[in-house]
Amino acid sequence: MSDLSIASRVAVQDAGAARVLALPTGIRDVVSFRGSFHTGPDLGANDDVVQDLVTDVLDKGTRHRDRFEIAEALEGRGARLSFYSDGLRAGFAGRCLRDDLDDVLALLAEQLREPAMDDDEIDKARRKTIASVRRATESTGAMASGAFSRRLYGPAHPNHVLSPEDEMATLEAITPEAVRRYHAEHFGSDDLLVSFVGDVDPEPLATRVREALGAWPAHGLTATFVPSALAPEAARETVPMTDKQNLDVRLGHALPITRADDAFLPLFAGVFALGGNFSGRLMQTVRDEQGLTYGVSSRMGGVAVEHDMDVRVAISLSQENLDRGIEATRAVVDEWASGGITEEELERTQATLIGQHAVALATTGGVAARLLVNAERGFDLSYLDRYVDRVGALTAPEVSAHIQRFVDPERFVQVVAGSVVR
Repeated sequence: MSDLSIASRVAVQDAGAARVLALPTGIRDVVSFRGSFHTGPDLGANDDVVQDLVTDVLDKGTRHRDRFEIAEALEGRGARLSFYSDGLRAGFAGRCLRDDLDDVLALLAEQLREPAMDDDEIDKARRKTIASVRRATESTGAMASGAFSRRLYGPAHPNHVLSPEDEMATLEAITPEAVRRYHAEHFGSDDLLVSFVGDVDPEPLATRVREALGAWPAHGLTATFVPSALAPEAARETVPMTDKQNLDVRLGHALPITRADDAFLPLFAGVFALGGNFSGRLMQTVRDEQGLTYGVSSRMGGVAVEHDMDVRVAISLSQENLDRGIEATRAVVDEWASGGITEEELERTQATLIGQHAVALATTGGVAARLLVNAERGFDLSYLDRYVDRVGALTAPEVSAHIQRFVDPERFVQVVAGSVVR
């Protein structure tokens, strides 16, 4: 990709109901694109579970073509097209040759607007999801993370994870008609954003998108959810699991900030320095020096512009190292929370974050994804260009001050999943 400013090279145009972001590059003949739209779910009613099923069956046929004809249409052109559900939004991703873009956009519109949604395909997707949830009950990591989320977030919060029992019961009760109704009522052009990167010409591209998706009507619904996390006191929970001698632990608490807040980036850098990769303080101390675990990390979870998020530490421990591992991890976190990070830790973190940003922008698909997420967040295009400078401008005292302001280990919720023997 070019080293020139991204913002100066992106053309932003309205194409009927869609807003199109187009970035021409030196990559010849290939176009990558990403898109998404608001769906207006009621999260307290578990609409997100239904929405997941809708996106699962969008590629299983339309009113005009069955799944095999769709597969043939894409494979014959070497094209890719997929769909996903993402809480308050649903989206799609694609890649094709420039000369095939019109056909692929037409197929995209057909799948979004006129999916077949046959009873059999919906039932297959439902049963596949139930099986996936059931498998997750055998994962100590999944069970610890789920219980941790339920401690921090209420049922209507986007970061709340249903218990396996509740999710399977919800899935069992969903009918094909409910899935079709959700699609009819919630899938439309509301805040429809599409980014294109590669061998594109912005002016005719906007016309092509308008022809394919410009007339897609909006549903006009507003999402119903609770943006604030719960405020639980420090708590400890054990999720008992049979024959699981290797255990997973989650430690952390909610953060009253969003991705759009100025506090996000310095706090994000601080949490990354603690345990974002193998050079983080947690890995260096708890794993390399003390040998108590093969894996320990920290991150900010549930990051979004619409609602609260959290800081969380994840550690995998054997039964014999459980208490010592938790104690050692908490000791490192306590020191970090009270004393902040060093200049050396900040320099390593800055180099890694800047490098990750460059890697994400190294392909047409990566740039298209970054353009879309940036637009979804409502950020100015220049943010993608300023990100490296903002990371580079962080100081250790600034990062440390944000850690001390927002992180309090005394309020940590602790969840252990596995066969705990006391």
